[in-house]
Amino acid sequence: MFEQELNTYWKTVVDTIQDGLMVVDRAGVIVSVNQALETITGYTRRDLVGKPCSVLNCDVCEIARDRQGGHWCALFRTGSLKMRKCTLLRKDGENIHVLKNASLLHDSEGEVIGAVETLTDVTELVQKDHQITAFQRQLRLEDGFCGMIGASSPMQKVFNLVANAAESDAPVIIYGESGTGKELVARAIHDTGTRKRKPFLKVNCAALNESLLESELFGHVKGAYTGAYRSREGRFESARGGDIFLDEIGDLPLSTQVKLLRVLEEKVVERVGDNRPIQVNVRIISATNKELKALVEEGAFRNDLFFRINVIPIRLPALRERVEDIPLLADAFFRRAQLKSSKAIRGISNETMSFLMIHDWPGNVRELRSAFEYAFVACHEALIQPHHLPPNIFRAQEGSKTSREVVVDPHEMQKRELIDALRRSGGNQSEAARLLGVSRVTVWSRMKKFSIDVRRAVP
Repeated sequence: MFEQELNTYWKTVVDTIQDGLMVVDRAGVIVSVNQALETITGYTRRDLVGKPCSVLNCDVCEIARDRQGGHWCALFRTGSLKMRKCTLLRKDGENIHVLKNASLLHDSEGEVIGAVETLTDVTELVQKDHQITAFQRQLRLEDGFCGMIGASSPMQKVFNLVANAAESDAPVIIYGESGTGKELVARAIHDTGTRKRKPFLKVNCAALNESLLESELFGHVKGAYTGAYRSREGRFESARGGDIFLDEIGDLPLSTQVKLLRVLEEKVVERVGDNRPIQVNVRIISATNKELKALVEEGAFRNDLFFRINVIPIRLPALRERVEDIPLLADAFFRRAQLKSSKAIRGISNETMSFLMIHDWPGNVRELRSAFEYAFVACHEALIQPHHLPPNIFRAQEGSKTSREVVVDPHEMQKRELIDALRRSGGNQSEAARLLGVSRVTVWSRMKKFSIDVRRAVP
């Protein structure tokens, strides 16, 4: 009795299964499918039943010819299929990734009467794997340096300066507008320098009042001020042997500037409330979005301190000064946002890239990154369109996009820069590598990639 009831409800059971299920006869003609297979493939039962299973365009299916000359699926020769990865073509033309299992069906006398296949849709998992691979590739991108991305000439000069500064113990100061990546540069100097195994500590000079800032930098002894219940070492002591990053140094109070000058000249600090000198071995990396020379002229910054910290100046270009890097940065931020998101957003439209290229980017790289974080929230389509960008970008560029529309191919830009470097170096690949801030092997691989002949590139 149970078997009869089971047969009655078998179709309901099959249609409840989340995996696609398909039954074919001995000739490979589809005789039955469940609802899940319809959902996965986009085909209806009417589209599939009575058609050969090859209609699904599986990329691993093999056809075997029997003795009578008919065409059989190779499954009838092998007998089964276990966890086989393959790709099918949906009715709408989109490729989907599935795991396939299959077995032959036999009648009561042991004769083969057909076969059954199950298909598990793993498209989302495969896409996530591709995203992770792309993200890892992005981290190793040859157009980047320690997390900084750029193939433009201004950024290659920055990369060169960073590499040279990392080999020195002299103070470094990083100039740049807000959002240009000054902390990334400071971190790169530390991570590639001789002090990389020692601490890297950051202090924002604009975030604390004068007394708290001095305590943070130099430490204090118990009872030095109200609330100082115990002695505490400052950042200069904590960073022993490493680097200390003084962000927004232009906001440093004059009284603190005097003490910082002593650190630079004598390599000692005194805790607040104490007069005992403590030896420190720390390299100072500072950063500012202000012009320190102007502050010196105004009397807001000490001239002697300026010359002590301005030993190795590095100026970061604003994003509007390296427009050719926008496609590279946009691609990097898109992939990072894609990795974090569950949305099936596949790319950036050409029109959107045009908007990005002509925007002034007052907030620089930080603003571009935020624009993609916003776009991934606003976008519910396959491609990021201009109206998915933050309103201040979309509205500002909507009226002028037709007259200034431009799309830069990052690969073409990279090719032009390589040819320019080869011409400037007279065809010397080592010198071209130095000009570009990359290795000689990278120059060679790019020449091969773009089919560049030195004899033709250098007149």
